[in-house]
Amino acid sequence: MLSDFNLIVSTSRGNERNTCSELWYLLGEVGDRASKIETTTIIGLVLAKTNLNPIEAVHKLRALLKERPWEFRYTLKVTPIEIVVEANTDRIKGASLDLAKKIAPKEKFRLTVEKRHTHLSGRALIEEVAKGIDQTVDLENPDRIILIEIVAELAGLALLKPDDVLSVEREKRKL
Repeated sequence: MLSDFNLIVSTSRGNERNTCSELWYLLGEVGDRASKIETTTIIGLVLAKTNLNPIEAVHKLRALLKERPWEFRYTLKVTPIEIVVEANTDRIKGASLDLAKKIAPKEKFRLTVEKRHTHLSGRALIEEVAKGIDQTVDLENPDRIILIEIVAELAGLALLKPDDVLSVEREKRKL
């Protein structure tokens, strides 16, 4: 499994390899002809390492989707990741608190944990991390989201704005 990923990509069951090929092509179209993309042991999940800034890559993919939606056949969701750490509470908490330092004083935030193939408790992680952040929580309309994506023994984290994740079907419905 790719250990230095900066994109997490969801697809439908059985389309992981097709998604790898499609994403390699799509990233090439937005300026990265040297990305690394691999399947995982988790059904419907692909990890990628782009040479682009992962958040900018998602926005470029969204622009490409608006121009040529027919080229997105297998990719369902693309999530940028800024930091990858070992999936244990202390490492995740440390990385989360580092990301939280970038939240502006008046911004509201939410912690979101997505976990796959792990025994870690999402609720316990949220409680542990939230104790160290002195900002206003807004679960419905946050300005920023501290995303913790646990994939087996690795955790990918990012500080995102709500539109930094590409949901292909949602975007296609808007067209």
